[in-house]
Amino acid sequence: MAERSLRGTNLSTLSLETDDGVTLSDRRLTRYACSEGHTTELPFSVEADVPSLWECRCGREAQLVDGPEPERKPVKPQRTHWDMLLERRSVPELEELLEERLTWLREQRGEKPRRKRSA
Repeated sequence: MAERSLRGTNLSTLSLETDDGVTLSDRRLTRYACSEGHTTELPFSVEADVPSLWECRCGREAQLVDGPEPERKPVKPQRTHWDMLLERRSVPELEELLEERLTWLREQRGEKPRRKRSA
């Protein structure tokens, strides 16, 4: 029992199990290369589906060397605040709302009302 004492061991990071009787699955080394020239080698099981993209240590996407071209999903253009506003209101409605708010602000300041511009 003395040789299996827990005194002085770090239980959070060390395992007390041994590797006796454990058979590892067959593995293959896969290589990924990124646009910066970094190469990453990772072991995968021969039964595993190997991804065609992997994140490199520099943060860019690394592609499987001698592998199939990765499938790219179509990217939707980013919607701006103006795009979302135009989905709810037309430009003439926005101009009318702007004029109402400016009139209200001028009244709050005690300014004289301005005449509307003619187009």
